[in-house]
Amino acid sequence: MHPAPSIILFTVLSGLGFGLMIFLGLGMPAPTGINAFIWFALAYIFAVGGLISSTFHLGNPQRALKAFTQWKTSWLSREAWLSAITLTIMAIYGAGLVFLETRWTALGYLGAACALATVYGTSMIYAQLKTVPRWNHPTTPAMFIAYALAGGSLLAGQVSVSLVLMGCAAALQAFIFFTADTRFAARGHTLETATQLGDIGKVRAFEPPHTGTNYLLHEMVHMIGRKHAQKLQIIALLLLVAPIILLLLPFSHTLAAGAVLAHLAGVLTARWLFFAQAEHVVGLYYGKRG
Repeated sequence: MHPAPSIILFTVLSGLGFGLMIFLGLGMPAPTGINAFIWFALAYIFAVGGLISSTFHLGNPQRALKAFTQWKTSWLSREAWLSAITLTIMAIYGAGLVFLETRWTALGYLGAACALATVYGTSMIYAQLKTVPRWNHPTTPAMFIAYALAGGSLLAGQVSVSLVLMGCAAALQAFIFFTADTRFAARGHTLETATQLGDIGKVRAFEPPHTGTNYLLHEMVHMIGRKHAQKLQIIALLLLVAPIILLLLPFSHTLAAGAVLAHLAGVLTARWLFFAQAEHVVGLYYGKRG
């Protein structure tokens, strides 16, 4: 799949923002007054910034509101509704902390649950696609949630919790890197199954479907060299482990900032590979898998 920068930023930044909202809703931390305003502003900058970046991938961004109309069948629409509900609930919850210096515990828990559901909704946009076996797997929502919780706890300053969650996220990502390459072949997708002509023998393309590029080739077929991918996988894992090492050292704001930046760089690298390595079955028609 084409690793569009707007979608990478959408999934990474919104995950961090909603991840931070989860911990704010749980009272970890529970700031009040101007401190609460700063914490919630940070969460909203990440969450809303990510959501806005996703509109740049739309053919007609001015029609973004139509994404709310297909909630019965579309995970994209459900994610839009969940994000709107979460942002509304957390705005009310945050207002109580900022202006009244009162924590409405039940509302905070509800907001945290909605934020977690939003991250799950985002993940299901990709995990539901049977045409992309690499994504159509339980590890996809697990990965999105793991990154949201790890990044959210890191931004929230919950060091002990963050150490565990970042370790789990790095281990899960390593497992995905190690196993995901076999998922396309395991589904048995071939040109014979794609054309339903396998019963008459081996199928091969006589000529390419067309001589020029098109939307399918641009969006659904992206080839990345195995050696290049392996190098990026190692870089991603090193960056994901780096924050754990930095947090184990004596605390300083410089090390904390370095841990956040390393985590962000690691997630961005892993998410780029998430899209770049995805193999869509339509590639079979073009003699490619990627």
